[in-house]
Amino acid sequence: MVDANNTIQLSHGGGGKEMDHLIKSLFFMAFDNPILRAEEDAAKLHLNGPVAFTTDSFTVSPLFFAGGNIGKLAIAGTVNDLAMMGAEPEYLSCSFIIEEGFSIADLKIIVESMAEELQQSGARIVCGDTKVVPRGCADGLFINTTGIGRIIMPNISTKNLAADDVIIVSRDIGRHGAAILMAREGLELESDLTSDCASLWPMVEQLIAANIPIHAMRDATRGGLAAVLNEWAKASNVGIKLIEKDIPIADEVKGLCELFGFEAHDLANEGTFVIALPREAADGAVEILQRYGHCEKACIIGNVVDAHNGRVVLTTPWGSHRYLDLPQGELLPRIC
Repeated sequence: MVDANNTIQLSHGGGGKEMDHLIKSLFFMAFDNPILRAEEDAAKLHLNGPVAFTTDSFTVSPLFFAGGNIGKLAIAGTVNDLAMMGAEPEYLSCSFIIEEGFSIADLKIIVESMAEELQQSGARIVCGDTKVVPRGCADGLFINTTGIGRIIMPNISTKNLAADDVIIVSRDIGRHGAAILMAREGLELESDLTSDCASLWPMVEQLIAANIPIHAMRDATRGGLAAVLNEWAKASNVGIKLIEKDIPIADEVKGLCELFGFEAHDLANEGTFVIALPREAADGAVEILQRYGHCEKACIIGNVVDAHNGRVVLTTPWGSHRYLDLPQGELLPRIC
């Protein structure tokens, strides 16, 4: 076994004994499956019908935060991109770019958290790569992933919003961005605030099993709720009306936003998704999310309107209206 007190050396990426030992004792132990164990140059996959295909890179800072770490984030983020297209996550690739001197003990924690998160969706890592770069070239660890999933519910698209569709959010917003902010700034608040980082396939699977007619679905990552809804409004050429008081936001997130001058609607999420669907299916979708998806705060926050095409309008608690625009500038560097 790898000595937990050691650090990554350049030789761990050199293709020799050290690299082989690291891969066999850590990555293969955590991600073990027959396809990976074949050790071929490419994984041999069995695919039938339409598939979804996605890729992502993860460079979060800090690497560990309340509610997760870069490894859990990499798996959940990739699985969620597939799930948002109505696809069951099946196969993932995973590449590690590791800085010389990185703690092997920390790497083991990260890899084990990835293996645990994979169990939430049933997906498997079937191929990967490891590169080690000199000190100062990677800020610890970067992870790149690719995911493939079998599409179960086709025709989910940002272009499918229709007049009087209802907008649903699966839980309270802004948690991931707020948690990263707390970790980055070293804030010690009397709070149990954690990132919402989680795989969303179990929730989506329940909606699909119940034949909920989903028009559009998106996890609200960088740019948060505001980015998702503005993209939808433009892609479908519709207006979206939100009721501000109906949008669930944790008190801790509200407090941090007031302290730093942020908008919760702009903050990143990593386990929260938004759905657009016909009004007659909305109550059923909320009930399924709350009862079977462990999304107790799932709720309706607005609807599609035949006005303000391409814009999102927020109705404030005082009855006034304002446009909710795309976020501008860099709110939180390295959130994912």
